[in-house]
Amino acid sequence: MKIDKLNISKTKFDINLKFYFFLKYLVKTGLTDNQSNEILKICILNSKVNFNPILIKITSYIECKIKPSSKKQKLIYETIEEINSDIDLKLFVFSLKLYMVKDLLLQEAKLKNLIDITRLENLDPLSLEYDKVTIYSPYSTRVNGALLSLVFFDKLNNQETNFISQEANIFIENLSKFAVELKDKGVESNQIFMLMFNEGINQSIISDSGSDYEDRILSVLTSIGIDESKIEKIHDKDDSSTEFDFFFELDNKTYGIGAKRTLRERYKQFIKTAQMTSIDVMIEITLGIDLTEEKVKAIRNHHVFLFIADEIYNSYQYLQDTKGVYPSSKLTIETLESLTK
Repeated sequence: MKIDKLNISKTKFDINLKFYFFLKYLVKTGLTDNQSNEILKICILNSKVNFNPILIKITSYIECKIKPSSKKQKLIYETIEEINSDIDLKLFVFSLKLYMVKDLLLQEAKLKNLIDITRLENLDPLSLEYDKVTIYSPYSTRVNGALLSLVFFDKLNNQETNFISQEANIFIENLSKFAVELKDKGVESNQIFMLMFNEGINQSIISDSGSDYEDRILSVLTSIGIDESKIEKIHDKDDSSTEFDFFFELDNKTYGIGAKRTLRERYKQFIKTAQMTSIDVMIEITLGIDLTEEKVKAIRNHHVFLFIADEIYNSYQYLQDTKGVYPSSKLTIETLESLTK
C-alpha cells in the first residue's frame, strides 16, 4: 500500500514554530503572576492599535519593573523581539494567557498522582497492588495531563466555557476567541502547548521503581522493630560478588537480605553465595511475578528463604506447599526469629 507523502506547508510550520517559541520562552522567563498580568494589561488596553506602540509600552514596563541586566529581563526582551506583525502579537498574547493558566492544568494533572499516592496508606508496601500504583503513578500524571490538555483545547475551540467558575468565564471566553481565530490561521494549539506542558510534567515527577522497592522493604523492617541504624548494605565477606541490600543482627544471628522486584537470573548468585557464606540466614524478598516452581526449588535447596507478594503466594499452591516460602505479610520479627530454629 502506497503512503501519500506527508506535507506540512511552510506557512503552517512557521506559525506553529513561533507559537512554540513564545510558549517556551515565557516559561523560561519565569514571569511572576503580577508581571504577566501587567504585560497582558498593556496588550489589552492598546488592542486597537498595531503591534509597534504595544512593543514600546512593554519595553518601557520591562525597563522599569524587571531587574536590569537580569536573565529574566534578557529573556523577555528576546521574546518580544520576535513580535514582527499583528499576528505575531496575537500569538504572543495567546501564549501569555496559556502560560498564566499552565500551572492550573499542571496541578490538575498531578491531582491524579496525589489520589494514587493517598491509596497507598491502605496497602501492604510489598504487595503487587502497591507496586503497581508506584510504577504507574508518574505515567498516569503524563497521560492525565495529555487528556486534560486535549479536553481543554477542545472546549476552547468549541467556545464552551461552562467548565470553569463564573469569575473566570470572561477570561476563558476571550481565550477561546483567540484559539478559534488562530486555528483558522493554522495554529495547532493543543499539540504545540503539549510540547511545553509535558516538559513541565516531566520536571515535576521522577520514577525509580528499583530504589523505591528497597525503600518499602526498609520501611517494613523498621516497622516490625529492626533498628534502622543497625541495618547495613554490605558485600558478603566470603563472596564479595554478592551484595546484601539489608544486613543486620537479631538475637545474635546474622541476616542477609537481597531485594529485587523481579529475580530474573540474579537468584543464582545468591545460591552460589549460600554455599560459602557464614551468614546465619539468607533471604530473597521479591514480588514473585517471575518465580517459577523450578526457581523456588533451586533457591530452597540451598536454604535461602523467600518472601513474596501475598497476591502471588495465594495464587499458587506450590508456593504454599513449599517450606521456607512466605507471603510478605508474614515478614515479622517472630517469623525472622523462627528461621534460625
